[in-house]
Amino acid sequence: MTVEKPVLHYLVRHGESQSEREDPAKPLSDHGREEIMRVARYAASIGVEVAEIRHSDRLRARQTAEILAEYLLPQLGLREVEGLSPGADPERVHAELDAAEEPLMLVGHLPHLGRLVSALVLGNSGTEIIRPETGTMICLAKTERGFRLLWVLTPDLVQA
Repeated sequence: MTVEKPVLHYLVRHGESQSEREDPAKPLSDHGREEIMRVARYAASIGVEVAEIRHSDRLRARQTAEILAEYLLPQLGLREVEGLSPGADPERVHAELDAAEEPLMLVGHLPHLGRLVSALVLGNSGTEIIRPETGTMICLAKTERGFRLLWVLTPDLVQA
């Protein structure tokens, strides 16, 4: 009997951004850049590997993905995709993760990420089981029976 190794996927909420008043494009703040660098460094140190990092069209998500890519070196690089915006339907991304045979990292926003985790783990996007803070990385395993939440890494758990 062979046991298939589950495919791991990672969901990341963008780092803290500047306020809309400071900059309407809402780029990452200095603090946001630092929290993503800490999470990315730690993820690389524990062997997180991803084939591709996908992000929403928002500047703060792209900047977060770029920092993560510096440390995780995804062989397929970065790609902006639809379906990761704050109000997007989680079912679209659910189908993409279901079909993926290589580990992916998705960088997005609330409330979408919270609803996506619930859709993957519970089969119900209406009940949020987690509401990730900025800079949080969530690891999910895709198994024969569906998705399992393996771990959650928040920037405050990682030393500077």
